[in-house]
Amino acid sequence: MSDFNQPLGGNDMARFSGPATMMRLPSQDTAEGLDACFVGIPMDIGTSNRSGTRLGPRQIRDESRMLRPFNMGTGAAPFDRLQVADIGDVAINTFDLKKTVDIITEHYRGILAHDCIPLTLGGDHTLTWPILRAMKEKHGPVALIHVDAHADTSEHMFGEKEAHGTPFRRAWEDGCLINDKVFQIGLRGTGYSPEDYDWARDKGWRVVQAEECWWKSLTPLMDEIRATIGDAPVYLTYDIDSLDPAFAPGTGTVEVGGLNTWQALEIVRGCAGLNLVGGDLVEVSPPYDMSGNTALIGANLLYEMLCVLP
Repeated sequence: MSDFNQPLGGNDMARFSGPATMMRLPSQDTAEGLDACFVGIPMDIGTSNRSGTRLGPRQIRDESRMLRPFNMGTGAAPFDRLQVADIGDVAINTFDLKKTVDIITEHYRGILAHDCIPLTLGGDHTLTWPILRAMKEKHGPVALIHVDAHADTSEHMFGEKEAHGTPFRRAWEDGCLINDKVFQIGLRGTGYSPEDYDWARDKGWRVVQAEECWWKSLTPLMDEIRATIGDAPVYLTYDIDSLDPAFAPGTGTVEVGGLNTWQALEIVRGCAGLNLVGGDLVEVSPPYDMSGNTALIGANLLYEMLCVLP
């Protein structure tokens, strides 16, 4: 019998039953003894359009019941080499975003103190900034692969600095990022001026707009990204709205002309070999996800992140 935790198999208990954890894994209260963990941040108090991402972690976990332990596409068998569990949700203050930002950073300090790699179920994109603050304390500034329809580098939203459109400007201000190793993939849609993406470019970040990705494999792009990042610690943040709404309608800020699911797999699988220190999947909004497919895609991408951990 394996010494590592295993997901509950579909032949042991029907997939519509069993524990309501990520992949029906065992749960525990802390990250002690784990190589990697799944952790939820059920929040939407940073959203600017449609709410609902507070329900994202629960729905992702529910849809993850369809996932099996072996990756047929890549040959990865993460549960044969990593001790993994679901450590539940961060106890946010749903009435105070500023307090919640600090709550998240403190919670992730605790996870990282156990030398555990967190994979986060979101939740709106505000959450990545406080996670990156904890990452900086543990690893120093990190490289960043940011997959999204939106740059999320606004100076403020309605006069507030904490919002799901501001996390990467805040992370830059806090010195969390290695500027020549930051990549933003899939940006698109309408804007306020031709210079909307230039703030990032001026910092040395690589901006890959969605139009550059149409009709292409993204494997060559990921080859370039791996060569640039090298052995630096890297964080992967994946906003589900990077996908075209034909694939992922269940999100709060939909933009047409997005990535497809096989490109999403190429991006995450293309992180294999990197020193990945954490990742998140954000902005799944179940009220707009009638089929559950958006959450199911999110669950798959989180599993793929687990498969490429060092």
